[in-house]
Order: sequence, then structure tokens, then C-alpha cells
Amino acid sequence: KSLSRSSVRSRMPLKPPKAYNSLQKGALIWDPKPLQVKKIFEALKKGLNEYLEAHQAELDYLSGRHKDTKRNSRLAFYYDLDKQIRSVERYIRKLEFHISKVEELYEAYCIQCRLRDGATNMKQAFSLSPSTKASRESLLELYRNVQECTEDMCFIEGALEVHLGEFHVKMKGLVGFARLCPGDQYEVFVRLGRQKWRLKGKIETDDSQTWDEEEKIFIPNLHEKFEIKVTELRGLATILVGVVTCDSINFFSTKPQAIVVDITELGTIKLRLEVLW
Repeated sequence: KSLSRSSVRSRMPLKPPKAYNSLQKGALIWDPKPLQVKKIFEALKKGLNEYLEAHQAELDYLSGRHKDTKRNSRLAFYYDLDKQIRSVERYIRKLEFHISKVEELYEAYCIQCRLRDGATNMKQAFSLSPSTKASRESLLELYRNVQECTEDMCFIEGALEVHLGEFHVKMKGLVGFARLCPGDQYEVFVRLGRQKWRLKGKIETDDSQTWDEEEKIFIPNLHEKFEIKVTELRGLATILVGVVTCDSINFFSTKPQAIVVDITELGTIKLRLEVLW
């Protein structure tokens, strides 16, 4: 049966169509990555639940103080606590809705993935059978089903990315011991998909470092990894120190993540970053 009647896009209000020009029917569709999406989903859900548990603990603490204050009749402090409690309760409701939305999207994604796998297996089976008019029609219909599921999976991937939040990346400097000398100048280039961050730094005479930028906000991406390139600036010449990639799965956490990346193969120069989700 054709999936065109039950396309997830006809049932799921995800994001204004303008933001999904590249995902409209007939557009170039990339290949979905179910395993990568599963990893990101599990990391995202774990991080959201950490935030939920932290705010629930804060709510329990404030509620206890609220009861004690009520007995002691300190009205001003009591009303201030009441405002804080209401604020935390609102945030918890937002988090719960956020988690439910992410789960809904991933469930729809898994359904489309299973449908695509089934249609693909049937297409392979029909292609091995003798060619008849009926088998050719079935193959054509199965091809449409596979295409429909692929488009829907890509669309859901785009919708899921909307719920990934932001990564606040802070520059903490280079570590190189004898490799870093006063007067040395470096350029660090960080890229995540189409998002880019280029900053320059200098090693001062007291071994401290100055950088022209300290923080950059990146929007997480389901498929792209952080790519970090460090070059040394010597007059008009540039010398490549190293290029590394860094997965973002471990960054979905309530606590700031300290990252130390080996820029050179031997680890003689390292880059220190801090990521707050």
C-alpha cells in the first residue's frame, strides 16, 4: 500500500515550511542515518532528564523552605519563594513537553525506518522474480514507498535538530609546554557543518595567552562532527599544526564539559575548550 496517504508531514506540525525548503517533495534528499540519529536521541534524552531531575530537586528544596517560611510568617520572603517555585514549575513543564516532543519525533522516525526497510526488502525480492507486468508495477510502487519513507525520515531529522538546543563553546587556550614560546601566534578554526569560528591568539611574555574571541554559540547537528584546525602564524606564512574531529554526543549534559584535544599526533600541542549545553 502506498505511503503517500499517511506521510508524517501531513500529520505532524513540526516547523514552518520556509525552514525546510531543502526537504520539500522532489528536492534532493540525502541518505538518512538511523544509527547516528539513535545515538543523538539517547544522548539528548539523557541530558534532558538530567535537567529535569536537577530542577525537580530544586523544586523539592524550595517547597520545603516554603512550608517552613509559612509557619514562621515571614511574608515577604514567603512570597519571594512562592514566585521562585512557580518559575521552576513552569520550567519543569516546558522540559517535560520538550522530552515528550523529542520522543514523539523519534518514534515517528523509527516507524518510517521500519517501513523503509520492509519496502526495500520487498523490492529486492520482487527484483529477483521473473519480470511480468504485475511485478514491474509492484516494483514501481515499492520504489515510491522507499522514496516516501526516505523523505519523511529526512524531514523528521530536520525537525529533531530544532530540539537539540545550543552549544556554548569557550576557548580555554593551547597547552604545549616547550612547544609554546612567547611571541608565537596561532589561529584556531572550529567548524560544525556550515557554522564556523575563526579566532587568533598570541603567547605573551608571561606565558599567558590572549585571544580575539572567547566564546561562540553552535547549533548542534545530527550528522556533523566538530572539526578543529590549528595553524601557526609566522609573518606572512602559515604552518599547519594539526586537524582533528570531535564528536558532540557527550556534550548533552547539565554540567560544562572540559575538552582537551590532541592537535598533534604526539600530543605535544593540545587545545582546551569548554562546552556548555
